[in-house]
Amino acid sequence: MAPTEGARCRPVAMAASRLELNLVRLLCRCEAMAAEKRDPEEWRLEKYVGALEDMLQALKAQASKPTAEVMGEYSRKVEFLKGMLQAEKLASSSEKALANQFLNPGRVPTTARGRVPTTKTVHLQSRARYTSEMRTELLGKVGLPALVTGSKSSDEKQSAAELDLVLQRHQDLQEKLAEEMLGLARSLKTNTLAAQSVIKKDNQTLSHSLKMADQNLEKLKTESERLEQHTQKAVNWLLWAMLVIVCFIFISMILFIRIVPRLK
Repeated sequence: MAPTEGARCRPVAMAASRLELNLVRLLCRCEAMAAEKRDPEEWRLEKYVGALEDMLQALKAQASKPTAEVMGEYSRKVEFLKGMLQAEKLASSSEKALANQFLNPGRVPTTARGRVPTTKTVHLQSRARYTSEMRTELLGKVGLPALVTGSKSSDEKQSAAELDLVLQRHQDLQEKLAEEMLGLARSLKTNTLAAQSVIKKDNQTLSHSLKMADQNLEKLKTESERLEQHTQKAVNWLLWAMLVIVCFIFISMILFIRIVPRLK
């Protein structure tokens, strides 16, 4: 028995909802249409992509939605198809090629049998097509009479060489920008690690200071208690000494009164 469309187009996921299955089927259909050579007047793909956006928003609002990774993959593919359609509407092939460079195809195949994501294949096809169109425009082949045949003339060869030089310069510029971005990323990482190390040392110093403060506070409490005990002990000895002196004076006065005769 032949497998159904849902079984062929279902990604690696368990217990998918009906809305997710419909989204996957429509996404498979859109990827297949994008990979084929389409008529410029074709309008169904744009409508399908709009329906994909609505279904994706509805799927995000569901309580039993897929994982964040799966939702991110769906969003990436829908945004790629949307960006591809917008790039096709641009006027010049150079603008199309530039817009195509910023597209981000999917990373995981939509179908269970696929090994390479269809959006990645479409991305490579679009890049090759726009590069060919740009080469054709720069060589001036558009609008040439159909009678022109045979080998390339010297002007065409020179134009081809100039085009290769321009493309090489663009490629070198892109590589230079990529290296600069990589250097900035490394510098940012180094600065982040240095700042992290400084913050870690400051935290250790602060923790040590707090610990020393706690120890000094405990010592201060201990010394305060000892001083209080010492003060109470001194007061007690002084009080007993005063009592002894008073008693001695009292007894001395009594003896003095008994011994010394009264004056007549």
